[in-house]
Amino acid sequence: MYEKFYGLDGPPFLLTPDPRFFFSSSNHRRAITHLVYGLDQREGFIVITGEVGAGKTMLVEQLWLQLNRNAYAVCKVVTTQVSGDDLLRLVMDGFGLNVVPGTEKSVLLRRFEHMVREHRNAGRRCVLVVDEVQNLSFNALEELRMLSNITVDGKASVQTILLGQPQFRPILASRDAEQLRQRVLASFHLGPMSDVETRLYIEHRMKTVGWTGNPHWEEDAFAAVHRHTGGTPRRINTLCSRVLQFGALEERTSITAAMVEEVADEMAEGLNGVQAAGQVNGLPTTARDDADEDGRSRYPAFRPRASGDPGDLLHRIEALEEATARQDRIFQRIVKLLAAAVEKDP
Repeated sequence: MYEKFYGLDGPPFLLTPDPRFFFSSSNHRRAITHLVYGLDQREGFIVITGEVGAGKTMLVEQLWLQLNRNAYAVCKVVTTQVSGDDLLRLVMDGFGLNVVPGTEKSVLLRRFEHMVREHRNAGRRCVLVVDEVQNLSFNALEELRMLSNITVDGKASVQTILLGQPQFRPILASRDAEQLRQRVLASFHLGPMSDVETRLYIEHRMKTVGWTGNPHWEEDAFAAVHRHTGGTPRRINTLCSRVLQFGALEERTSITAAMVEEVADEMAEGLNGVQAAGQVNGLPTTARDDADEDGRSRYPAFRPRASGDPGDLLHRIEALEEATARQDRIFQRIVKLLAAAVEKDP
């Protein structure tokens, strides 16, 4: 709804990675430099870590746009808890090989080596991208290392890019992963954006869908978004989308810090019911570098509010009253829109 109200060509803050919206922050530029350097070595592993929603997937998609796709055979695997043998089958399927259930591993490996040789003879390099690598067992990681040992005419056959959350760093640093670690040629941690970059990121995504200044974003609104999201792209997308929707329903032509705060408060209130499930807006709330000692997000919009004290109860009652009044205004706005649509097309 808000795209039409603000005259935008489409939603600027979708959560699905779209290369059109790639924003080259200082961290993303450095990460791409590490990826390019690693690929230039033509062997071994490249490791990129970052928080949930930091833009790791978008980063790799942007890299492919800069490369000659005809020179690469690319397989991407998003992992869950799978065994080494299952991972091998996933990789083969990703490279387009039909895997018959029950086939012996030795046969699978010979087929895999034959596939790699065919690609090399055709002038293509095989690149394997493994996402959510922190979920893999040591046996599965060892399987990846063994695949990297396969050579064709004395040259490495497969190069692997590992994408994962920060939990993967201590796994990689452990004694069990020493042989894999020795094959890592480039490694980078994709951190959050600064407050200045957060503003540029928001403006970039808005301009990508035809934004020409409506709505106007006040200076303090950008700062509020950064404060509530910590500069993580996916969190920014989630919050800004809600803010624009709020602005359109309230018929606001300026985005203010007060609006951002109000929407962030609503999001925090709404998360009380999902914290027990261990998720916040689809983001894990534990085992993250941005979590406090109690496992809660450090960023207000993505942290359920505490409950049980009188001050918090008063705040929630006030928030409920404000939300009720706003819902009434929104309802009146929707009624007007529906009436206008009927008059236009009876």
